[in-house]
Amino acid sequence: MKYLLFSFIALCGISMNITAQAPVAEADRLVGVWEPSNGKARVKIEKVGSKYYGKIVWLKEPNDPATSLPKVDKNNPDAALRTTPLKGYRLLKDFVYKGAGEWDSGTIYDPENGNTYNCVIKMTDNNTLDIRGFIGIEAFGRTDVWKRLDLVKR
Repeated sequence: MKYLLFSFIALCGISMNITAQAPVAEADRLVGVWEPSNGKARVKIEKVGSKYYGKIVWLKEPNDPATSLPKVDKNNPDAALRTTPLKGYRLLKDFVYKGAGEWDSGTIYDPENGNTYNCVIKMTDNNTLDIRGFIGIEAFGRTDVWKRLDLVKR
C-alpha cells in the first residue's frame, strides 16, 4: 500500500513538472536569428532570465561608407552613445511571454531614427514574426515582418 501511494505521488509530481515546463518551451520558440523585412540586419533573440532580448549580429553594410569604420549608433539621442557600434547593439529589450505566441512589455529601438518604441511580438508561424512598434497604444504603430534564418524545426 505504501509503495502504491508513493508511486502515485511520484507520478503526480512528474506530470506537474512536465505541465509546468510546457509554457517555457513554447515561449522559447522566439529564440533564434531573425531578419527584418528590409534585409539590412540580422537579430539574434535570446532569453536572459525570464525575459527576451535581441541584438544585432550581422549588418548588410557593416562599415560606414564615409569612414570605412564599423557603423555606429549615430542617431542615438544620448550623445555619449553615438559611438557605440551597431553590431552587438541590443535593440529588443524586456519581452515577456504572454501566451498564444505573443510577447509583450518590451521595447524596440530603431537605430535609423534614434527612437525607442513600445513593442509587441506575435509569432504567426514558427518562422515568421510580426514585430509591432508603437507609441501609446498599439493601434497607432507599424508592423514589420521578420523571418527566421536558423530554420531549425521548432
